[in-house]
Amino acid sequence: MSDAQAMFTVLRQSADPDVATAIEQLVLEAPDRKLVRINALAFAAANGFDEERAIAAFLHAAHVGLFDLSWNVLCPGCGGVLDSGASLKTVRRDEYGCVLCAAGYEPTLDEMVEVTFTVSQRVRRIAAHDPSSLPFVEYFRQIHWGSGMDLPHDSLDEVIEEVTLETLELPPGEKALLSLHLPAEFIIVFEPVTHAAQFIDVKGEPTSERRSLTLTFDKLHRHNAAVEMRPGPLRLSLENRTDSRTWPGVWLAGDPLHRVLDRRRPFLTAKRVLTNQTFRDIYRTDTLGLDQRLKITSLTFLFTDLRGSTELYQRVGDLAAYELVRAHFGILHQIVAAEAGAVVKTIGDAVMATFPTPDRAVAAALRMREAMRGLSEERGEPEDLLLKIGIHQGPCLAVTLNERQDFFGQTVNIASRVQGLAASRSILATGAVVEDSGASRLLESGGHRPTPRRRSIRGIPHHLKVYEIP
Repeated sequence: MSDAQAMFTVLRQSADPDVATAIEQLVLEAPDRKLVRINALAFAAANGFDEERAIAAFLHAAHVGLFDLSWNVLCPGCGGVLDSGASLKTVRRDEYGCVLCAAGYEPTLDEMVEVTFTVSQRVRRIAAHDPSSLPFVEYFRQIHWGSGMDLPHDSLDEVIEEVTLETLELPPGEKALLSLHLPAEFIIVFEPVTHAAQFIDVKGEPTSERRSLTLTFDKLHRHNAAVEMRPGPLRLSLENRTDSRTWPGVWLAGDPLHRVLDRRRPFLTAKRVLTNQTFRDIYRTDTLGLDQRLKITSLTFLFTDLRGSTELYQRVGDLAAYELVRAHFGILHQIVAAEAGAVVKTIGDAVMATFPTPDRAVAAALRMREAMRGLSEERGEPEDLLLKIGIHQGPCLAVTLNERQDFFGQTVNIASRVQGLAASRSILATGAVVEDSGASRLLESGGHRPTPRRRSIRGIPHHLKVYEIP
């Protein structure tokens, strides 16, 4: 059996068999360009799979060696990849600049860092393993743009040709001259390998006088100051001072280019991966550096605790109570994972979990309450497992604490303290959760009418609006 066959056998044992089979078919039969920076959400949609099962399967596939997992920092403006690494530990800068958009961005894990999968060279060699061998258009498709770009499959060449005045392959250390006739439009000279750009604002009366402009490509990610020129001839001098091939192109920055850049689709964000139970189970502490602090704009936290667990141990004995509490943990883990969340940690009889959106956390809380009621009724002791739940959402930091990937910030503190306000079998959620459109629709469809309360929470200077979910 080949290495690849052995890996696929392991994958079918650890992931959903149908998804594993589809992944195997993809690797064996798809064209090269389909196997670089795979968008797991697009794969799920194309094959009719549940997103969570597809994400879990790709994470398992990367873990056994079928794919290389990549964390890519994206420009939210143009969708280009500004930096890429095999680990989230490589996201180290306070700001990432995009020369094409002439803007800088603080990296957040919500929409600026994607997670993609590229087939391993051990499994199948593809052109993208040597990016310098790719043609101009395929370099943009496979390397420059992130997986959230909804690029036309069969007509990208025509689209790029429409927005490109001229392009040139420039080998390492080489120089070249381009003679152009500038139209009265905004022009961008862009080189995707070194992320270098020059803006030319062409306007005014046409001229027959030939102008000259010199551009140098190195590893400094240059954004040269914009220049203004009149329509007419231009001699563009280009020099490649890197040790790899470059692809300078002269683009028309008009509506056709913006139509390409505006085409987007959902992609797998770093936030969603960090709140995925499969990822936490597989990769554990090998995610963030000890000194890293990465921002998440919005994450939903759910805390649970068992009321009267000490009395439970006294009433039924240590062994019976331990088995009951362990069963409770198992059920909560299953529900959290089923709702696209992850258990961050357990503290005594309490659980801290995260979810990508408030509606998933609310759905999990409702399922938890019913599951605990059912587990208690099975034992004939309806008062044994009374679960208190608190939910809050907001910004936070992804960090490493106590050798564990964790989260830090006021949002976490508030969620924990909201749970502390809950009575037995009660679900308390802040206004930020209940007023979320997805959570509101979920509660309304289930006939739940949250009751607002004004509560004082330690460390919060004002009263917080908290809702009790019946």
